[in-house]
Amino acid sequence: MPDPIRQRAAVTPSEVAWFADRCNRIVENVERVIRGKTDVIRLAVTCLAAEGHLLIEDVPGVGKTSLAKALAGSLDGGTSRRIQCTPDLLPTDITGVSIWNEQTSGFEFRRGAVFGNVVLADEINRASPKTQSALLEVMEERQVTVDGATHPVPRPFLVIATQNPVEHGGTYDLPEAQIDRFMARLTMGYPDYGPEAEMILNRAAGHSVVDLAPVVPAAEIHQMTDLVHRVYLAQPVVHYILDIVVATRTHPDVRLGVSPRGALTLAVAAQAHAAARGSWFVTPDHVKDLVLPVLAHRVLLRPEAELAGTTPERLLRAIVASARVPD
Repeated sequence: MPDPIRQRAAVTPSEVAWFADRCNRIVENVERVIRGKTDVIRLAVTCLAAEGHLLIEDVPGVGKTSLAKALAGSLDGGTSRRIQCTPDLLPTDITGVSIWNEQTSGFEFRRGAVFGNVVLADEINRASPKTQSALLEVMEERQVTVDGATHPVPRPFLVIATQNPVEHGGTYDLPEAQIDRFMARLTMGYPDYGPEAEMILNRAAGHSVVDLAPVVPAAEIHQMTDLVHRVYLAQPVVHYILDIVVATRTHPDVRLGVSPRGALTLAVAAQAHAAARGSWFVTPDHVKDLVLPVLAHRVLLRPEAELAGTTPERLLRAIVASARVPD
């Protein structure tokens, strides 16, 4: 079987070094305002470089909004948009609407809040299902269709959605079709004592996200995205990914396993993760690092398994532990 990756121009060590340098610049810049969350920030940068989207589930006040703003502020020429989701939010508030212009005697398209490089959909589960579905096309196709006309969103394009797991009154659970479109899901968690003290001192001194200076041109993120797909993905590593994915579909505790989109997403995320670590090829360790954040939200357990205390994360750890690692 021909290897499709080998048919593309191989990524060079200098290109990988350039990619890793840009990732480190963004991570270090964001860490100026979000302390002690290096792994979370790196995963967000991985999603940005791989043109994925990020779902953050956590309690209020742990830095979800600050992460999105800091990420956008690190891009020179990048734009940040925030959508505060509420039950009365309309789909056109997100995508945009056509308005009649009397001077031109025609309709003009007014862009919605989704037209930005980094879009924060805050408390997305408070929006109605109809409004949530307005994000489906733009997250997958990176375009908006209104009145038969297609409008592409700017690149790079990253949606960071948040939801509060402890409040369920007046909320609408995200459907599986939309959850599957997020490259990764994670939690911020409370910071450690030392980093939280630094955050307090920074805020007391008047430092905030708006003080961040851009460190990477937004146009270079597009180059990084193209480079991701040239990181070598060997056939044994592809089989390793598929062994993990297929195991979720056949496990007796699973009601719905990982979809083919999930397998593709894990592969692309692993390519971006490898390049960010300075490697021109993907290893099984790169895949292992991303199995939980990329696959856990795509696994639905049977009710009896949940009652027994099983979680998607615990199940995936067991699957990874039993999967044969390629040489």
